[in-house]
Amino acid sequence: MLVMLTRGAVTESFHRGALAVVDGEGAVVLSLGDTGRPIYPRSAVKPLQALPLVETGAADEWSLGDVELALACSSHSAEGFHLKGIRDWMTKVGLLESDLGCGAHVPISDMDAAELRYKRQLPRRIHNNCSGKHAGMLTTALAKGDPLEGYLEWQHPVQQRVARVIATMSGIDLADMPVAVDGCGMPVIGLPLSALALAMARFGSGKGVKTARKRATQRLYRAMVREPFMVAGSNRWNSAAIALGDGSFVVKTGAEGVCCAVVPAVGLGMALKIDDGSARAAEALMSELLARFAGLDEVAVQKLSMLGQPQVQNAEGQVVGKTCITGF
Repeated sequence: MLVMLTRGAVTESFHRGALAVVDGEGAVVLSLGDTGRPIYPRSAVKPLQALPLVETGAADEWSLGDVELALACSSHSAEGFHLKGIRDWMTKVGLLESDLGCGAHVPISDMDAAELRYKRQLPRRIHNNCSGKHAGMLTTALAKGDPLEGYLEWQHPVQQRVARVIATMSGIDLADMPVAVDGCGMPVIGLPLSALALAMARFGSGKGVKTARKRATQRLYRAMVREPFMVAGSNRWNSAAIALGDGSFVVKTGAEGVCCAVVPAVGLGMALKIDDGSARAAEALMSELLARFAGLDEVAVQKLSMLGQPQVQNAEGQVVGKTCITGF
């Protein structure tokens, strides 16, 4: 058990899981639970999936800036600024919304979802929280002269570039790992948490990677810390945590209780998975890890704890319980 919520004297709910904190050379700083079992990172791995966009020269070819690069790493809420950023990007490179293979879903933003319902409009592909990632992959395909058709297939050059990045960064032979289909239609590769944490440590520290890739990781990192809103959106823990860190770290959440973090100053990568898939528990646990290992000052630690481990309140605002981290 790693996270629990109390109400009065009773533990009302609890969450089990696993976590790994690793440095760029693979030394384990902290490991709890089964970190060798492959899990699907889901959207938490998007910063790695965005590396080919920079490494192939596609980002430079179309002069993509921080907004586009942050969107390539994002699970956005489909708010107005997100949609404008992606539409402007796709117009710049000559892509159509119909080129996106991610499918449509209702905006994560409740306000924007309500606006669609009010206007009696159906959600579009661009509203998919992964549309920025897909725009990045299509832009890479254009730069390399790859066909746009079938870009979500495992054997397509776009996906093979991503697979090579993940294999190199994680130090894992992907032939031994499971591959499934993510919610947005693209392949998702199973990885042990220990390997996922190593990939994030290398992303932040530059250890074990070539100079060109180090420049690419730094560029994506800068984009995420400069444009935290684009990574998620309003009232989203992911964006709020990055903004609070003020450049000290980036975090990226994924579905089913997965979360990763990159902390360059101390050369650490972090990865966790909550067994029951709770995003609330994943955010609480990652807030605790960052508070302990990211070298933050006391004020930032307090703010981060309040953000990720909020008090349990009733409708009158009275504190009736709390979020607790346990197990380490």
